[in-house]
Amino acid sequence: MDSATSEDSVTSETPDTRTALGASADNGLKIVVVGGFGVGKTTLVRSVSEIRPLSTEETMTRAGETVDDISEVRGKSATTVAFDFGRISLDTRNILYLFGAPGQERFWFLWDRLFAGTLGAVVLVDTRRIDDSWYAIDRLERHGTPFIVACNDFGGPAHTPEQIREALDLDPHVPLIDCDARSRESSKRVLITLVEHLKSLYVPRTPELAL
Repeated sequence: MDSATSEDSVTSETPDTRTALGASADNGLKIVVVGGFGVGKTTLVRSVSEIRPLSTEETMTRAGETVDDISEVRGKSATTVAFDFGRISLDTRNILYLFGAPGQERFWFLWDRLFAGTLGAVVLVDTRRIDDSWYAIDRLERHGTPFIVACNDFGGPAHTPEQIREALDLDPHVPLIDCDARSRESSKRVLITLVEHLKSLYVPRTPELAL
């Protein structure tokens, strides 16, 4: 499962046909995918986007080894230096825009700008390196941005949901799911979970009628 760590891999489930944006689309909904270095953010955006994603990846060099901790991502050859961008059409008038944030600490200053106008976020987690997720969750909570947590499958030791929640000090109301960022269907399920979470927060519930 080490291939899940490579953010420059493209899933075999990625559609060959790229969809043009319809002229009637007028509602753009912004979602940000955040997480630590090498957790699969670029892979998730690529796997689920209906267009050819815009990526700002650069080849990693020996000089970067003195700045970025690559001890846990030895197979990684490229890294995002600004953001990734993808798109999904929800219907003829509503478009979901996906932004993948850079994971290295030296690029975290970009996150606050990416969070501006964001409807919600996905925190992608490598359970072998849970501590790398702390900053993402902290920044989202400071911004008041709703989010869910998705654990990317790297084939590491299994952890129960309770153990992961405790390690992340996660609020009980924040959804926690497993995923494989290489899989289009799995990535779609992540986004559906986020949209359902946002709906539960923002759409007022209809009072039940007393019988």
